[in-house]
Amino acid sequence: MPRYTRREFAAVMAGVPLAFANRLRSTTREVTLLFTNDFHSAFEPMPAFWRAGSPRLGGAAHLATLVRRERAAAETSFLLDSGDMFTGTISRLTEGEALLEMMRVMGYDAMGVGNHEFDYGREAFEQGIYRVPFPIVCANIRHSGSGVRFTRPYTILERNGVRLGVIGVMGVHAGTRTIMPSKVGGLEFTDPALEARDCVARLQGDVDAIVVLAHQGRPGPMQSDAENDPAVQRSLDEDLAFCAEVPGVDVYIAAHSHHGLEVPIRHPDTGTLITQTFGYGTRLGRVRLQIDADGVVDRTGELLVVHADELPADPAVAAHLGQLRTRLADEIGPAFAQARGRFTRHYHRDSSLGSFVADIMRDWGQADVAFTNAGGLRADLPEGELNRGHVLNAFPFLNDAVALEMQGGLIAQVLEQGFSLAAGMVQVSGIRAWYDPDRPVGARLIRAEIGGQALDPERRYRVVTHNFMEQGGDDYTAFARGRVLERGPVLNELVTQHLRRVGEVTPPETGRLQPIEGP
Repeated sequence: MPRYTRREFAAVMAGVPLAFANRLRSTTREVTLLFTNDFHSAFEPMPAFWRAGSPRLGGAAHLATLVRRERAAAETSFLLDSGDMFTGTISRLTEGEALLEMMRVMGYDAMGVGNHEFDYGREAFEQGIYRVPFPIVCANIRHSGSGVRFTRPYTILERNGVRLGVIGVMGVHAGTRTIMPSKVGGLEFTDPALEARDCVARLQGDVDAIVVLAHQGRPGPMQSDAENDPAVQRSLDEDLAFCAEVPGVDVYIAAHSHHGLEVPIRHPDTGTLITQTFGYGTRLGRVRLQIDADGVVDRTGELLVVHADELPADPAVAAHLGQLRTRLADEIGPAFAQARGRFTRHYHRDSSLGSFVADIMRDWGQADVAFTNAGGLRADLPEGELNRGHVLNAFPFLNDAVALEMQGGLIAQVLEQGFSLAAGMVQVSGIRAWYDPDRPVGARLIRAEIGGQALDPERRYRVVTHNFMEQGGDDYTAFARGRVLERGPVLNELVTQHLRRVGEVTPPETGRLQPIEGP
């Protein structure tokens, strides 16, 4: 019986003639990696109002056409995603099923895990994992106590004699600060670098290249024109630190921060190629690997713009979306309100959309002040007719309103966390505040007023927020020291009720939180 190396045995078992596999390995081959990250249920194209002529970017069916064209042009290709497919109306109404089904139709080969895959609870996501034919990977999510992994840590993809090792990781901050704790009860997030190093050691010698699908760092800016605003771009420090700690990775596909890299970064110590799109399907990432018998000898990457006005809709994905719209039409329903202007988001200051929902929350709780987080604003409300779909796109999360009693000193801590911009600017109602962005984090608040009176650190105020922030989400830990008075409905239901009642809305003025120059 002939003796095979592990790679030769894998080739034979995969049905590749050994002579052909050996001939391929004696020459340099090009392998194309196509990838997405942070799609966030962006089924429809996005009007890029920050570009001349407001061209439409993205859209699932147009993205699928570009994927199909790139696959046809490549000798060997793989389609990957680094997580956060979920959120949005269709995702909410199907608990993520529609997104996973779209990925199946598009022929994804593997997916990493993002924090928003847990929006509907770990049980719903776990069911989704077993519904799709492609592997979903994350090495550092384990069941508490037993140490058993929630998903497989890695997978090996094989095509045309090329073997690709794909590892998934999620950052500890992404897992513990951007997911509501009640959604991941019984799970723990372990050290991603430690887990990944073990996976690399297991894969080396068995694969031609190693790719990490990573979901870590700080959350991406919730702002429609974020790609055009360098001030809101998030740091890649956590990604760079990971790549320094985990040698042997050829390509690191980042996610979570939405920090698009038109030109990838080559890590100076490990040589790992680091790349990421801006999210929302407006770009298709493409990495080309040159591989010979010794592994990867060269790697290059770029982002391809998904021009929805130039790319025809892919028939299969368009048909899938049509079926979804028909299926969900009754749940979305007709228009019930009119917006006299666009309600927009801004990640580093108060916005018309954030002020609008905070006003509704304060009115519900008959409170002195209300707070919501910038990261909870997921889409602008367009000018014109509004239906339930628009509301769920903007406020997709299962975040229940909650009224608390809090001392003024705790309110000041909430403001300071917002002024840090670590998770975007806090959005407010009933309060005005002035801050110095040049001061150290934690000491930026200059003064604040509630009801025209100076904020009293000792006075107890009635405050409304929602249970994500109440549980410490986005590091708003001060709410845990307040006393819960009342729990209310989900935020999007509050907004829907308000719109039905008033019928017509105008974007509120902003400027409730004012930056000032230091002395």
